[in-house]
Amino acid sequence: MSWETERTDINVYSQGDVDKWVYSTCNICSIGCGCYIAVKDEKIVGIKGNSAHPINRGRLGPKGENQWYANNSPDRLLTPMIRDSSGKLVPATWDEAMDLIVKKATESLKQKGANSVAIYSTGQAFLEDYYTIAKIGRAGLQTHLLDANTRLCTATTEFCLLQSFGADGSPASFDDIDETETLMLFGHNVAETGTVLFERIMERKKKTGKPFIITVDPRRTLTAKAADIHLQLYPGTNVALLNGIVHLILKNGWIDQSFIDNHTIGFQEMAESVKYWTPEKTSEVTGVPIDILLLVAAHLGKTPSLITTTLQGVYQSADATTACVAINNMHLIRGLIGKPGSGPFHMAGQPSSSANRSAGGVGTFPAQRNSANPSHIQEIARLWNMDEAKLPVGPEKGIEEQIDMMEMGQIGFFWNIGTNPMVSLPNRRRAKAAFEKTFVVVQDPFLTETATVADVVLPTAIWGEKEGVMENTDRTINLLRKAVNPPEGVRTDFEILLDFAKRMGLKDRDGNPLISYTTTEECFEEWKNVSRGRPCDMSGITYDKLEKYNGLRWPVNEEHPEGTTRLYTDFKFPTETEYTQSFTKHQFTGRPLTKIEYEKKNPNGRAILYPITYLPPAEQPSKEYPMWLTTGRLVWHWHTRTKTARSPHLHVAAPRGYVEINEADAELLSLLPGELIRISSPRGWIEVPARIGNVVQKGLVFVPFHFGSWEGREAVNELTADFTDPLSKQPTFKQSACKIEKLRTQHIVTEEDTLQSLAHQYGISVENLQTANALISPYDIQIGKILEVPASTINVPIPPYLPELKDGSF
Repeated sequence: MSWETERTDINVYSQGDVDKWVYSTCNICSIGCGCYIAVKDEKIVGIKGNSAHPINRGRLGPKGENQWYANNSPDRLLTPMIRDSSGKLVPATWDEAMDLIVKKATESLKQKGANSVAIYSTGQAFLEDYYTIAKIGRAGLQTHLLDANTRLCTATTEFCLLQSFGADGSPASFDDIDETETLMLFGHNVAETGTVLFERIMERKKKTGKPFIITVDPRRTLTAKAADIHLQLYPGTNVALLNGIVHLILKNGWIDQSFIDNHTIGFQEMAESVKYWTPEKTSEVTGVPIDILLLVAAHLGKTPSLITTTLQGVYQSADATTACVAINNMHLIRGLIGKPGSGPFHMAGQPSSSANRSAGGVGTFPAQRNSANPSHIQEIARLWNMDEAKLPVGPEKGIEEQIDMMEMGQIGFFWNIGTNPMVSLPNRRRAKAAFEKTFVVVQDPFLTETATVADVVLPTAIWGEKEGVMENTDRTINLLRKAVNPPEGVRTDFEILLDFAKRMGLKDRDGNPLISYTTTEECFEEWKNVSRGRPCDMSGITYDKLEKYNGLRWPVNEEHPEGTTRLYTDFKFPTETEYTQSFTKHQFTGRPLTKIEYEKKNPNGRAILYPITYLPPAEQPSKEYPMWLTTGRLVWHWHTRTKTARSPHLHVAAPRGYVEINEADAELLSLLPGELIRISSPRGWIEVPARIGNVVQKGLVFVPFHFGSWEGREAVNELTADFTDPLSKQPTFKQSACKIEKLRTQHIVTEEDTLQSLAHQYGISVENLQTANALISPYDIQIGKILEVPASTINVPIPPYLPELKDGSF
């Protein structure tokens, strides 16, 4: 591994020694860093890294180090709340809240049918929660409307893996990043979204010069600055770039023909689809110089090993699944999969979004079963002792489709668990209006922005206050022990779900309670049996074994008792008709294929290559909205800041929203650093200060999406388009059109005015007043001239995160 030494990062606030350290895992990003929770007087007072955990060897990122502050936040919800007849949320008892929830769910089922009830969950809960949601939702309520905010984050991970390989689950692991000769970070700003992984990469790079790093990103991020080559392409041109690269790999014969012939199907159609993408055409569309394209293609075509990671920069685009499938194509034609240091590594964003997919809380049925395959429905019906005719089948509906259903009055009950869609959804004003048309339950530790549309709010326990397992981005199952009890009056998600199932009287076909387990460990034991024989087999895992080995990668069974480093080492893929997780979708339209159509392909254990078509984003800059808008994350915050904003250190580091704008665009508009400006799109507007520099390319602006208070106007999802990728149904946050407007007062120069007196009058420096009006000198004003005075300027420095300062290396 890259780590040669341990480094125990620690952040504790305690009077005297702590009472105990409790085994756990970080609950922020998807890297899955091992840690211990500090407990003093039955309160969580800090955290330290687990130096024995292979993922991080004791290291923690800034968000991870500060996550425990939220546990002690004075604004924790301590009692359920119900919206009264006057429209206010008022305290209620648990019985009152749960009785109302059961009443409304029952009414919706009777009046509108099973698919009028939706459960929308999170990527930060535990596998046991997700499995229980799947069982309650599909077997109990018989609804197929199960989704999560993983739809916004990494749904494309699942769908590109289904398309190419027949099942979910990352083929590669972090161990492969330690071995690879070349690392391609595609739309993945790992320096800010996975800080410990970035340290791991850079520590190896510093010692050995490897891996050779290629970064693909429209922004010059911290990750791009550390790369050997930065491909700063135009927004929305991921597929064009990949087609151009694959074109050159094929043209030069840098392929593994034996691997293609024996372990794939669809090569000829795929090869035909990229013939058009000459270096000249690719450069014209992407903005990447031809010489750089030739250099990168040669490197990717000749490297003996390759890991390609992807994250939101790819997933939140109109061509999301197409781009990721194109990456899979590239690995397959080079035979770089199932080998040490090689494979596509489509990342997860949240700490347990992968577990939600595996356990069936979203998308397909539990343990990667195909809801379009009758034999899989029969199998899960047997495991759950249910009548198979009562289990919903067919393709799931993502959150954007559910918003459509809300608008049409088709959803009567919407249960929101552990996520904050009124900040995270695109075109959020439209989403808010849709939510207001249905009965909404919000289950959260805090009164978030989503509570504004809630009819019932349930207070829940958070990290350190409950027990269960998570699945991180490289299939590692990690354990989180309970460190303290939640505050009095607060319940865990798991307890709430079990209570709901009991109150609803959910039964199996013999009349026994549908949910028979009472603890998370009992739930996991049932889940193990459900997973047996499937790609994500966890039958060989126990809680104690996870703690002993500091996590295990599935499959973990009799054949692999200590887990599996990488998938497909035998070059056999789970694409057999009766085993595959999906009959796939049409690569261009997203239409699900039938079983008969899939059988005609006859992949039979081979990976599937696809022809790749480039389509530009549906929304383009125009005369009215001449600039591109993109969004993303900061190193200091996580999602909608529900937890990180409650850490003093993280809040001070980045307390408010802003917009990054290229210095050339700023000069053209005579903008000042920190000047408050309005950004508008066809959907709304926000007002945020400007950060001027060269991080974004000319014609593009970037706004972090963490800030979404209804009181201010800095939520970028007021602006984002709610178009979705046709295969994964993931929204396209990364490409919207916008315009910039200055917010300035106009002053007509009089005989008495000087630039100095006006600067004093308006509380602005002479230099800034001069820049704002493009004046050549301080004396370049005339009587009657109209000067523009900025409404305000705000200092918006964001301190860089420099992990190398923690010790002498990285």
